[in-house]
Amino acid sequence: MRISDSIVYTGAFDRDLDLFEGQYPVPAGVSYNSYVILDEKTAVMDSVDSRKTGEWLGRLEAVLGGKSPDYLVIQHLEPDHSGSIQAIADKYPDMKLILSAKALGMLPQFADAGLANRAQGVKENDTLCLGRHTLKFFMAPMVHWPEVMVSYEESEKVLFSADAFGTFGDPEKDEWLPEARRYYFNIVGKYGSPVSALLKKAAALEIQAILPLHGPVLKEDLAFYLDKYKVWSSYAPEEKGTLVAFGSLHGNTAKAAKLLSDLLKAQGETVTLIDLARDDMSLALAEAFRFDKTVLACSTYDGGFFPKMEDFLNHLKAKTFQKRRVALIENGSWAPMAAKGMKAYLEQMKDISVLENVVTIKSTVSSANQAQLEALAKELLA
Repeated sequence: MRISDSIVYTGAFDRDLDLFEGQYPVPAGVSYNSYVILDEKTAVMDSVDSRKTGEWLGRLEAVLGGKSPDYLVIQHLEPDHSGSIQAIADKYPDMKLILSAKALGMLPQFADAGLANRAQGVKENDTLCLGRHTLKFFMAPMVHWPEVMVSYEESEKVLFSADAFGTFGDPEKDEWLPEARRYYFNIVGKYGSPVSALLKKAAALEIQAILPLHGPVLKEDLAFYLDKYKVWSSYAPEEKGTLVAFGSLHGNTAKAAKLLSDLLKAQGETVTLIDLARDDMSLALAEAFRFDKTVLACSTYDGGFFPKMEDFLNHLKAKTFQKRRVALIENGSWAPMAAKGMKAYLEQMKDISVLENVVTIKSTVSSANQAQLEALAKELLA
């Protein structure tokens, strides 16, 4: 696939991977993006996961037409992008490696130590002239590893954005926003301040295309993508709506969660209902950051609360969940304790407003509980 007359896509799509980073389901697969800039000097922009080394090298060879690339630009050393560095370095022994100074120090962790002799570390605003094309490098530490940099090609005004603006899924079929949101908050989301710093650098550039390391090439309506990242990195809600996440032992807490969800929907609210024992945790996390309100409905369990809910709260805490209103529903047959446990977790998070109106269910949803859920729905929408 040609991005332009001089920039060619050479990445690979992995349809067989079940869990990205060993934990995030990718039922539609994930792409490992790599690009080649063809000029007087040729630059390969990043390698791919070792799962796709052979396919990638074959595609590169076809694009290069028998020539050897002059440079491999390494923007990020995570294994899904560094997994083929050694293979391309062995295939093209005259090729130089361009990477950040921090990455240069980390390179022996991912390839033979001798490769450092062929590598050149770069710093903020350094450039690499290829002929008609010039790459300018900007450091992007903790987006989302400390060695990350991005590259701006000045003549075509293209930003090679590393993992920023990446997505899960098939770049040719899947809608960008849902998978980009899930990718961002699970992979990058903890690092809002570094992302904001990178966005400030990007704002000073004239950008006509964004080429990330996962997902589709972005060429149209770039303000949409940049605005999403601005909102996400600030931890502000993306839109008005409610996530109702529940952990239910015997179905009664689930019934209460669904009742509240239906009440909210009847008033025109956008609602996502998540069963934490069955649904994808990474989706639950993304939806919590998407909306301005979250409802946690949970059964008491072993004197505490449902383990899947505790797991969810740990995920929220780790990803710096903040600036939200949260309502609680608890269930317990003789000593309801879930609300107390959930509150203790939420108190460790920044700028979380927990509604005082806690709905307490004793085993099954009573008529009194139904009235309480109606009152809770009104308070949430107020």
